[in-house]
Amino acid sequence: MTGDNVRDSLSRQDEFLRGPRMESAFKTWIGQPVVLQVALGDIKVPLRGKLLKDGPETVRMRIGEGWDVDIYKAMILAVEEDSMTSLPA
Repeated sequence: MTGDNVRDSLSRQDEFLRGPRMESAFKTWIGQPVVLQVALGDIKVPLRGKLLKDGPETVRMRIGEGWDVDIYKAMILAVEEDSMTSLPA
């Protein structure tokens, strides 16, 4: 086998072992008010806002008027519906 054939074979094997691409769990939350439970070192912080975008390694969230931040997915422990937005004023 040549180097190219071996590389192609390994690529196909890797693709087979990984299986079909899994949809991100964050996609269902896009556009909705949520509370993210985020780990910052040894502390856990709730972030309230609206999810705007689901990227490969980050999610973009609006946490205030014009405050859009990117948060690494590896830091997110949980996503919850923001129950405060459904309460009557």
